[in-house]
Amino acid sequence: MLDNGEKLGAFIVPTGIGASIGGYAGDASTYARKFSKKSKLIVNPNVVNAGVFSGINDNMFYIEGYSLDEFFKGNLNFQPSENNKIGVVFDKAIPQEVLNIHINTIGAVKTVYGVDVIGYEITKNNVGVEFYIDENGISTGGVKNIETVYEAVEKLIKNGAQAVAIVCLFEDPEDENLDYQNGAGVDPVGGVEGIISHCVSQKFQIPCAHSPAFEDFSISTDIVNPKAASEYITPTFLPCVLLGLHNAPKFVKNGGISIDNLDHLIMPFDSLGATPVFEALKRNIKIFAVKENSTKLNVTNSKLFKSDKIIEVETYDDCLELI
Repeated sequence: MLDNGEKLGAFIVPTGIGASIGGYAGDASTYARKFSKKSKLIVNPNVVNAGVFSGINDNMFYIEGYSLDEFFKGNLNFQPSENNKIGVVFDKAIPQEVLNIHINTIGAVKTVYGVDVIGYEITKNNVGVEFYIDENGISTGGVKNIETVYEAVEKLIKNGAQAVAIVCLFEDPEDENLDYQNGAGVDPVGGVEGIISHCVSQKFQIPCAHSPAFEDFSISTDIVNPKAASEYITPTFLPCVLLGLHNAPKFVKNGGISIDNLDHLIMPFDSLGATPVFEALKRNIKIFAVKENSTKLNVTNSKLFKSDKIIEVETYDDCLELI
C-alpha cells in the first residue's frame, strides 16, 4: 500500500489483442473507474483513451506500457504529478488541413480543461508508420523513421516539456475495419501505437502516449457498436491523450511510488504472458484474472503458470467485491 495507508492497484488491458473489454475506444473506462473508487489505480492508456473523451480521473495513474513494465521490474518508480507541461510531436506527413484540426484541438483542450500544452514540433521527415493484423489476429506494425520523432521530442524537452503526445499519420483502415466498428474485431492501429510510445518512453523516460491522424477527417454517419463509437464521432483522437498526460506521474529512480507499494494486478483472463504478470508473481502480488474479458490470445494460468497466486474471477464486479 501507499505511505498514507491507501491501497494501490493496477488495471491493465494490453493494446491490440482484441480484448472484449478495453479493446475498443475507452470501453474499459467504466470498469476502471469503479476500481479507482476503492484505491489508487495504475492504468495503461488503452484502458481510458476514448477519442474526444477520456475515462481518466484524479485517482488514476496514467502510465504507458514500456514504463509500466519497467515499474513492475523495479527499475523505475513514479512520482505523482499535476499540470504537466506537455509538448506535441506532429508527423511531417500530416496534411495541413488535418494539422489545423489538431492545432484547434489543442486550443480547445487548453481552454476547457486548463491543460498546459507548451507547443508543438513537426518532425523533419515523414515518420512512415505501417500497421497490420498478423496471422494470430494481433495488431502490430512498424515505423520507418523513429529517429525523426526523437529529434522533435528532444526539442520539446529542451523547451520545457515534461510529457509528450505524439501524432503520426496513418492510412485510413476503414476497408479492413468492419469487425472493429461492429465491436467484434481488433483495433488495427493499436499495436503500432504501442510500439511508437514504447520507443519514446525507453529513450526519454517521460510520460508519453500516441494519437493517430488520418487524411480522411470526415465523421461517419453509420451506426457503429457503442464500444467503438467514441472514435467515429470525431476527426481527432488527441483530447484523450492530452487529458491522460495532464496529470501523468513522472518517473524517478529513487523515492516516490515503487512496485513494493502495489497491492494487486487485474488482467484479462487469457493474456497473462505479460511482464507485469511475471513480475507480480515473483513479488507475491495478488493477480486477478477476469474471465469476462477475453482476447485473441490464449495465455491462461492453467497453460502457463498453474499458480495459486493467480485468482480467477468471472467478472470485474466479482473482482471488485474480493478487493
